[in-house]
Amino acid sequence: MKFSNLYKYAMLGLIIGSTTLSSCDKDDNPNNLPDVSAEDYAGTIDGFKSTDEIYPNNLVAYFNFDDTYAEKISGVTPTLAAGNSFVAGVKGKAVNLNAGYLYYGTQLAALKTDVFKSFTISQWIKISNNGSKRTMLLTIARPGQLQGNININLNTQARPASNIDFLGIQPIFSAVAGTQDNANATLSPKIGPDNWVHFVLSYNGLTGRFNMVANGVNIGSYSDRGVGNSLFKSYEPSELIFGANYNLVPGKTVNTDVAYAAMTGVIDEVRIYNRFIPDAIIKSMYQLGLANK
Repeated sequence: MKFSNLYKYAMLGLIIGSTTLSSCDKDDNPNNLPDVSAEDYAGTIDGFKSTDEIYPNNLVAYFNFDDTYAEKISGVTPTLAAGNSFVAGVKGKAVNLNAGYLYYGTQLAALKTDVFKSFTISQWIKISNNGSKRTMLLTIARPGQLQGNININLNTQARPASNIDFLGIQPIFSAVAGTQDNANATLSPKIGPDNWVHFVLSYNGLTGRFNMVANGVNIGSYSDRGVGNSLFKSYEPSELIFGANYNLVPGKTVNTDVAYAAMTGVIDEVRIYNRFIPDAIIKSMYQLGLANK
C-alpha cells in the first residue's frame, strides 16, 4: 500500500514537472518578438553602425566639412568666411580656421522658436589655449547682440598655449528672460593641436537640465537651470557663426568689446539636434567617432 502511494506521488510529480517545463517553453517569448541575429550587431558600437543612426529624425543641422562648407540638410552656404581651409578630419575632411570664421547669414528654419526648444550640439575640435583672447567656438547669433541664442564660449585666454591639460568652457544660452549659463566644468579633456576632442552640449527644454560632455565624460552639468522664464528661447531671426562673434565679422560689429579673437583650430562633424540626448548615447557618439563611423 505504501509503495503504491509512493508510486502515485512520483508519477504526479513527473506530470507536474513536465507541465511546468512545457509552460516555460511556451512563455519564453510571451510577446512573440522577432528573433535577433548576432550578425546584425557585428561591428556595431552599442548597437549603432554609425553616428547617422543616432536620432536621425531629430538631426536639424549637419556640417561634415568634407570639401564643402554647406550645411547638409538645408544646403545653406556661408555668407562670409575668412582664414579657412580643409584638412584631414576625425572623419573625412575638417575645416581648419587660422584666425578665421564661417558666417552663415541665413535663418535656418529648424532653429526657429516654435521648433527648437531642446538641443544637443555635437562637434569634434582641436583647440589650444592662447593666453590672451577668448574664442567663440559656435554661436547661433542674434543680430545686434554680442551673445546669441546659444554661445559656446571657450576661455582660451586664461592659460598659455603650453597648457593642454585644461580648457575653460562657458556656454551661455538666451532664456525667456535674460540668459543662463553653464560654468560648472570641474574636468577638462586634453586639448592642443594634436588632440581631437568630442565636445557636446545637451539641454532639456522640459526640465532645464544642461550638460557638458567631453570625450564621453560629463565634465559639468546642472540638473536644473530652471523652467518658466529660465527656459531656453530661440529668438528670431538668428544666424550661425563658427569661430567668431559679430564683432569679428566685417560689417556686423555691435559694440567695442575686444575680448575675443577669431578662432585658430579645427572643427569637424558638427551635428545639431532638436532634442536632449543623454550621456550614455553621447558616449556612444564619441566611440563611433573614434571608429570613424
